[in-house]
Amino acid sequence: MRIEESRNRDVLVVKPMDRRIDASSAGAFKSLLHDRIQGGQRRIVLNLSEVDFIDSTGLGAIVSSLKAVGEAGEIVIANPQETVMSLFRLTRMNRVFQILPSEEEAVASLSKS
Repeated sequence: MRIEESRNRDVLVVKPMDRRIDASSAGAFKSLLHDRIQGGQRRIVLNLSEVDFIDSTGLGAIVSSLKAVGEAGEIVIANPQETVMSLFRLTRMNRVFQILPSEEEAVASLSKS
């Protein structure tokens, strides 16, 4: 799975560059996120602008990462396409994750914390 990473102050921005987060890529995606979390990263923005499909395995990787950051951290979803946003609504994960329309807004929301 191709992923771009950048840092903005103490916020890590992770941007999957593949169109899908599914059973074939979710394991690598989860491993990367968990490695960053274990390395001390607690404020993460997932920029999903390039992703147009997430299956249950991919969603599980994102939820697992949220659990891994725990109370001391936060994961914010940025710029999801409508198909991905529909999945978050259908699974009610839009009530669990803060979802913002742009990476800049997501970074700003975490920088204030």
